[in-house]
Amino acid sequence: MRRGDEFAAAIRRGNRAGRPTLVAHLQVREDVAEPPLVGFVVSRAVGGAVVRNRVKRRLRHLMRDRLHRLPRGSLLVVRANPPAASARSEHLAAELDVALDRLLRRRGPDHQARTDGRV
Repeated sequence: MRRGDEFAAAIRRGNRAGRPTLVAHLQVREDVAEPPLVGFVVSRAVGGAVVRNRVKRRLRHLMRDRLHRLPRGSLLVVRANPPAASARSEHLAAELDVALDRLLRRRGPDHQARTDGRV
């Protein structure tokens, strides 16, 4: 995800699941059949440029293995909190899984079957 309006739509209109190291916002656009889009927000509060880029790379790597869980047409924004800078990858992965589970569970049981990215 690269466009500001997509980030804004996911944050303003999507569901939110917060964890100590990250916050995830998910908006599912039912009328869009495109693959899911994921964006990352890592502010200066997390650390300097090197630390921020490292956190983004780690989150991007973790999301690659979880992208299939998102429904088609969805917008996901993952915002890193300051503790993400010192968190181990296993801890970040666990926090990301909990946040995604919460967001996908909120969609309801009738949508659970379509979280594989297919229509």
